[in-house]
Amino acid sequence: MSDHAGKTAYDRALEVVQGYANHDAIAVQDALAGLNASGWSEVYAVLSGLLRSTISIMELTGEQWKLGDLVRHADEVAAAAPLHYEFVVAEVARAWARGDDSGLRTLSGRDLPGAVHVTAAFVAVLGLALWGRTGFLDVIKEFHVAVSALVNDQPFGI
Repeated sequence: MSDHAGKTAYDRALEVVQGYANHDAIAVQDALAGLNASGWSEVYAVLSGLLRSTISIMELTGEQWKLGDLVRHADEVAAAAPLHYEFVVAEVARAWARGDDSGLRTLSGRDLPGAVHVTAAFVAVLGLALWGRTGFLDVIKEFHVAVSALVNDQPFGI
């Protein structure tokens, strides 16, 4: 459970990814506002799972992204990050496209808020590159419905 306005870590993680996908710096800031130390950890854990799921879906379905699209989305999404993370967000995506995923792991031990921003932005970059804005936002919406049902112990779609 998170610590602000009754939102769960899942809510916040999905809201920050959606904020990045929409290039909305205010939504990104609002999604993470008021987190305490355990809140940052919980949101990071959700985002890490979402990143692994996104990469797994990409691998299982054979969906391909184009390097130019990935870099373009990285630059657009990075603009929604706090200024001190904007460059890091863009560079981590570029490095990943070259086969270097160390940037995704490096921040988690040193700068948890940075790791949250980088991971959320990277999930948005991958989603946008793979499925486009509408498709990716639909995926996020469906994931939120599914997670809400699980958290509230209700069948899907209710």
